[in-house]
Amino acid sequence: MIKILGLDVSKSSVSACLLTEKPNSPRQFYYECHFYRFSANSAGINKLLELNADIALMEPTGSNYSKLWGTHLARAGVEVRLVGHKELRSYRHHHLALPDKDDDADALALACYYFDYHADLRRFVQVRDLTIVRVRELVLRLAHLNRVQSPIINRIRQDLAWQFPEVALIRSKRLDAGEVPLLWGWLAEERKSTRYDRLYQNTAGLGITDTVRNHAKRLCHLQREELAIERELSQWLSDTRFKPYCEVFRSFGFGDRLTAIVISQIYPLSGFLGEDGKPEVRIRQGRNSKKPTKRHMSLRRFQKALGVAPSLEASGDMKKTKVVGGSDLCRIAMWQWVFTRIEPRRNRVKNEIGKFLGEKLDTEKAAGRPIKLVRMKIAAIGARLLFRELVKALSVEL
Repeated sequence: MIKILGLDVSKSSVSACLLTEKPNSPRQFYYECHFYRFSANSAGINKLLELNADIALMEPTGSNYSKLWGTHLARAGVEVRLVGHKELRSYRHHHLALPDKDDDADALALACYYFDYHADLRRFVQVRDLTIVRVRELVLRLAHLNRVQSPIINRIRQDLAWQFPEVALIRSKRLDAGEVPLLWGWLAEERKSTRYDRLYQNTAGLGITDTVRNHAKRLCHLQREELAIERELSQWLSDTRFKPYCEVFRSFGFGDRLTAIVISQIYPLSGFLGEDGKPEVRIRQGRNSKKPTKRHMSLRRFQKALGVAPSLEASGDMKKTKVVGGSDLCRIAMWQWVFTRIEPRRNRVKNEIGKFLGEKLDTEKAAGRPIKLVRMKIAAIGARLLFRELVKALSVEL
């Protein structure tokens, strides 16, 4: 008899529901079921493992909350499956008619979900291998460090406007891979610069305060942490499995960070393909034309993973298209790629891909369309091209 464990993870505890079969009336069973609650400590984890579950189901609640429970279960030999938030919400409401959302209802819904869909692996979030999990963790940590640095930099610049205005607007970047940016290093008194010394001797400002120097020291510390993460990320991305992916990314002008972000979302590409290893295309009746229409299912799943798949919303005479789902981090990164490598003519990727996307963008801008809409449209077109190039490259590898 198989034991299925539904786990709803909170910040410091989990709600658990253990089933050996799906109840005939989940709504009634909800009021009769004995739910478990375990705290995020050694005692709670041991009690959870004592349930001797065969398979556990959870939502992918980030890399912080679910990681603790999922790792301990996996080490104990329990198979862990992840169910998407949207899928579980729809299943709980439409299929089980459970009461308003709470932790116990989610735990029960997760356990029931297995009995209905265990044979269809597409119903579950793809479980990535350890390399991809680590790459994703590093990508998210880099994004966090970037967010942390921005307000500190803004505060320093505002203070320098009256303390040392000659350098307040200088964009200081890391040129030497082993050094922090020169301006921040000089302000923190960690790097020498005759240029800044000379400017400071004749400044019109009122003098640099300890507050600015302390902020600069924080920035230098964050920059060194960022550098260490980038080095580790580079080592993980040197995995031979990623070589064909990286070659395609280079042809699109992707930098190291965008490469890491996209890899963390779409590897392996086979997860988007059909059972025959080819892009899945279905023929369905068109909503308006009523004629047989091709639906590129694999391509749409790929675009959604990158956060650039448009969805149509219609109500009465009103129709609008907006981007929903997918990775917000990846969506922003793709937008920045268009902004820095496709839109500026001098930086445009020097190949057919850059030429095609650049001309498409120029045409859209010349037509007077809103620039934000144009950039997102080019990002979506770029994702389509990326999918086709990856399929082509990986089919050759196979």
